[in-house]
Amino acid sequence: MNKKLAAALSSGAVLVLTLSGCGDDSEEKVNAWAKEVCDQAQPQIKKRADAQQAIISTAADGKPADIQAADSKAFADIAAADKALAKAIRDAGAPPVENGEKLQQDAVKELDGTAGAYLDLKKKVDQLDPKDQQKFADGLQTVADGLKKIERMDQAALEKLQSGELGKAMAKQPGCQKPKTSSPASGGSASDGQA
Repeated sequence: MNKKLAAALSSGAVLVLTLSGCGDDSEEKVNAWAKEVCDQAQPQIKKRADAQQAIISTAADGKPADIQAADSKAFADIAAADKALAKAIRDAGAPPVENGEKLQQDAVKELDGTAGAYLDLKKKVDQLDPKDQQKFADGLQTVADGLKKIERMDQAALEKLQSGELGKAMAKQPGCQKPKTSSPASGGSASDGQA
């Protein structure tokens, strides 16, 4: 059951972690803004990747109590990373592109929203009873369903920043590129994952 959760997370990880693409040189101010955000984003992107890897690793053959602990910590870490990403975008000011202020406000609002949603999922996981395997499995399914909704919010928040010249500038920054993580040894059954 936790494999569905892991699969959902790995597809969501792509949305947040892949600020990639190729682009030509853009204006100096756009590059400077992207560098400021991406330099602060790098540790948060790594924190998210590590949290998602912990869920995937535990999902393979973890006991319910281990899965519960890993998921709870991972959701707390991802929430903290989203809050920090929102702060980095807020602190950088409006990006110097058309509708930059709106882009910034929307991204900050949505990242803060996803942080709160991850904390809600953490609470749900914490309330599961790992001693009752059927209830635990059912509860994890509810958590996985909630996770899919959050990932759509994550995607919306970052797609706006990743478009146009701003997205190209961010894609060039090492801090916004996907960190290298090791794949779980078991081929996994992430049927709907898009790693």
